[in-house]
Amino acid sequence: MSDVTVPGAARTGWDRVTPAPVPFHRLLLVEARKMADTRSAMIMFGLLAAMTVVSIAARGVVAGPELTRLTTTAGIGYGTLLPAIAILAVTGDWTHRSALTTFTLEPRRGRVLAARCLPPLAATVAASLFALVVAVPATAVTAAVQGVPAEWDITVPRMLGWTATNVLLIAMAIAFAMLLLHPAAAIATYFVLGTLWNLARNLSETGREIARWVDLGTAVGPLATAELTWMDAARLGTALLCSVALPLAIGVVRALRAEVR
Repeated sequence: MSDVTVPGAARTGWDRVTPAPVPFHRLLLVEARKMADTRSAMIMFGLLAAMTVVSIAARGVVAGPELTRLTTTAGIGYGTLLPAIAILAVTGDWTHRSALTTFTLEPRRGRVLAARCLPPLAATVAASLFALVVAVPATAVTAAVQGVPAEWDITVPRMLGWTATNVLLIAMAIAFAMLLLHPAAAIATYFVLGTLWNLARNLSETGREIARWVDLGTAVGPLATAELTWMDAARLGTALLCSVALPLAIGVVRALRAEVR
């Protein structure tokens, strides 16, 4: 005899269906799409690509066909637009008041925060490679137009050091964004601190020495040129602790405990 279910009858032993957790790779894809699919983000990425091509071409005309110099010229645009893109990506949910929806769909906030921080870092690596891709033909064309031999002097350590420098500076922008949870405040803090440290380096030797140990923009210099010594590494580690690890840790704790509306 087959079991018959009587409508309205009490039933016991119901299997409670637990929703499957959101896979981390899906969170990454969502946060990456959110970083790039807004109108402001598309405009900034377009400006970034245009600035990279124009600055490398212009530097080739002025400085000649030197691959290393042309590649690192892209850092001018990367130092201004990439931090803004990263900060907007991290603070977007808080400014658009969509954090409640995000944390309802994925209550484990730590996974959301981790997925939110990774796409800007990956975009920075991609931008560094894009600069090299643009600089290679620019070097060849400049050499042909000027009638001089091209200098293909870039090395793997130099390229890795420069890319790592870009990534660490974007990590500092992400840390400030996580700490303040407000785009305007984080962007202003990032650039104002850079200006203040630049003044401190120029005013006195004491300010210059302090900046070597605390300011990440100063400490990454030897890393960018692939000339990192043990003392430089110690300075870089201290600067990372002060400029990235500490504000990021405070920001994560704040984001995990913040009241979401």
